[in-house]
Amino acid sequence: MANYNKVILVGNLTRDPQMSFLPSQTPVVELGLAVNRRWRSKEGEQREETCFIDCRAYGRQAETLNQYVKKGNPILVEGRLQLDTWEGKDGQKRSKHRVIVENFQFLGSAGGGGGGRTGGGYEASRPAPAPAPQEDYPPDAYRDTGGEDIPF
Repeated sequence: MANYNKVILVGNLTRDPQMSFLPSQTPVVELGLAVNRRWRSKEGEQREETCFIDCRAYGRQAETLNQYVKKGNPILVEGRLQLDTWEGKDGQKRSKHRVIVENFQFLGSAGGGGGGRTGGGYEASRPAPAPAPQEDYPPDAYRDTGGEDIPF
């Protein structure tokens, strides 16, 4: 069975980045992201809900985020979900999902004013995904049919 863990979010930072370091001196930054959803109810009134998501970035990405973003900035984040589990001080088991940042892009400043980086962005380098084993596909999956059986 195939597995796929990918998250793409666009939202505003809920707080300034919080930088720390692992024992190996690898930089780590924690971010809070607010993503809004707007819709119209059955009665025709405009509704909105906000989802708050914790994100974490490592290495050079963490340093870049810590340097260039602050509370309120819009950002696009691409990454994967990770489940953290721990035991609380009260002895209860706790868990929390967070997004591990693999890519991000600065979208400009909040409120449309100047001062933020627009466009540009930063994209992390990452290894290419491993090719899927060929035996998962029928032998004629890559056969060129000349486009004659395309229904449009």
